[in-house]
Amino acid sequence: MKSIITSASLLLFSFYAAFAQVDPSTVTIKTTAVVENVYMLEGSGGNIMIAISDDETLMVDSQFAPLSNKIKKAISALTSNPITYLINTHHHGDHTGGNENFNSDETTLIAQKNVLKRLTSQGKSPGYLPEITLDEEIKLSLPEDENIMVVHVHNAHTDGDSFVYFMDKNVIHMGDVFFNGAYPFIDLNSGGSIDGYIAAQLLILNTINEDTRIIPGHGKLATIDDLKYSINMLKDLRAAIQLAISRNNSLEQVASNTELTKRYDDLGYGTGFINSKNIRSTIYESLTNPNTDK
Repeated sequence: MKSIITSASLLLFSFYAAFAQVDPSTVTIKTTAVVENVYMLEGSGGNIMIAISDDETLMVDSQFAPLSNKIKKAISALTSNPITYLINTHHHGDHTGGNENFNSDETTLIAQKNVLKRLTSQGKSPGYLPEITLDEEIKLSLPEDENIMVVHVHNAHTDGDSFVYFMDKNVIHMGDVFFNGAYPFIDLNSGGSIDGYIAAQLLILNTINEDTRIIPGHGKLATIDDLKYSINMLKDLRAAIQLAISRNNSLEQVASNTELTKRYDDLGYGTGFINSKNIRSTIYESLTNPNTDK
């Protein structure tokens, strides 16, 4: 267990330390139209979803607090409507950091119950915290979108992940249950697991269809084919590392065995936040010390 805590903590520390080195004034907020009245905003941190109705706006995730003014400016170019709902896909600061800056009297902040537990344990102020929490799922509606589902997936990226599915518009925000074109960060120290991560992606694959537009937690706007590739890649890596474990390979042996991930490394998958050694170590630790919901 010690190795899990150490590696997960170091990964989180390195991520936030890296952001601390970034001057927010150098960050550009990029807006991409997904379908009519739905947009993806990219900056530094997790991708944001903005869905606009006649007089309301729904927002998914809020990136880092220092970027809030830039994000507000990008949203104001799309709509003057108030933010009615702000949904957090999980508790990490690159998805929740701006919560307090977007939370107003007109806004209801929503997340899975474990997000509230973790943010509360971090000493976050009331304006930062979810006001409505879900166990497994909750249904929301906007004037033009009556079927918006927020659904919890277990022990995937963390223990508090949710995806947000606009059924009528056929758009889904997967949060960090999907890193498009990169190895995912599976936060073992926050209840994540390789088995849960793959199970969550499979659940979503069986929920959507060929025409669904997918907003990943990180990476470019995706299609169902991108999701299928991610599932197959993670299954492949899990099987290879499980075989190494069955042959009594140690964590150090798996972490240093570049052949295990070479096929995907050659496609650039090891160049993101999670490098090849990170993903090999994470999968090994997850398989030998699995996380399950308590």
